[in-house]
Amino acid sequence: MSATSGPVRLRTGIAVGAVAGIAWSAALRAYMSAIAGSESTVSWLGTFVGILLPGMLVGAALGASTCLDPAMHRGRVALRWCAASVLLLAVVPMLLPNQLVALLTSGLGGGAIAIGVGGLAGGYALAGRRVWLRVVCAPVAALIIVGIPASVPTVGGDALSPTTPRGVWVMLLAGSLMIVLIAAAAIPFRRLNEAPGAAESRLTRR
Repeated sequence: MSATSGPVRLRTGIAVGAVAGIAWSAALRAYMSAIAGSESTVSWLGTFVGILLPGMLVGAALGASTCLDPAMHRGRVALRWCAASVLLLAVVPMLLPNQLVALLTSGLGGGAIAIGVGGLAGGYALAGRRVWLRVVCAPVAALIIVGIPASVPTVGGDALSPTTPRGVWVMLLAGSLMIVLIAAAAIPFRRLNEAPGAAESRLTRR
């Protein structure tokens, strides 16, 4: 590998991941619009800053994780930050004006927290090192994978009943978005397992 191929590969990973993150978060916005119905509004702050921006940042970080060297200390530190980046999906929306108040008073925005926490928990459950923590994270992720689609009829009303094509479509969209997020969130943890001594470390931490 040439001296320049590493940075080029990293920039490519970041760019591809960012585009994928925008596509994922735009699909998430479509799901949110579907369950909100006529009350859904698209705004620069709420849509672009609260949803698309964190999606792009998380995608860029996870894309970068495919190119980082887990054999180097600096690479391992960066991979851990990449893994934690999934929580931006929960944190950034809470920084919007009045959003934290809305969460505490009405629960509005709790879905963003569930998505961020579920993504991180699912990624660790798939590829984390500590077996006991994987066992703890797995049911959390499973609950969110099932819970978010299951909540569609409750939030969306009769129009999104599971007996209607639209309802099934929105439920499938919600569930598949979570599965894709979890699969992507597992990448940094999987790369960390490629570091020298990772196998021995897993054995000693059980």
